[in-house]
Amino acid sequence: MAKKKKVVRRAWTKDDVRTLKSMAKQKQGVKKIAKSLKRTPGATAVKAVKLGVSLSMT
Repeated sequence: MAKKKKVVRRAWTKDDVRTLKSMAKQKQGVKKIAKSLKRTPGATAVKAVKLGVSLSMT
C-alpha cells in the first residue's frame, strides 16, 4: 500500500502578504505569484480572496 504524504502547512508571514499584494498590483498571474511564494496556486488564490485582492491579469 502506498504511503500517504504528510501535509505541511506554513503560516502566512507579513512578507508573504506584502509580496502577494505587490505582485497582484503588477498584474502578475496566480501561478507566477504562487511560485515565488513557494505555495500552491489554490492557497494563493484563497489568501487573495480573504485579503480582498484581485488576481486579475487584465
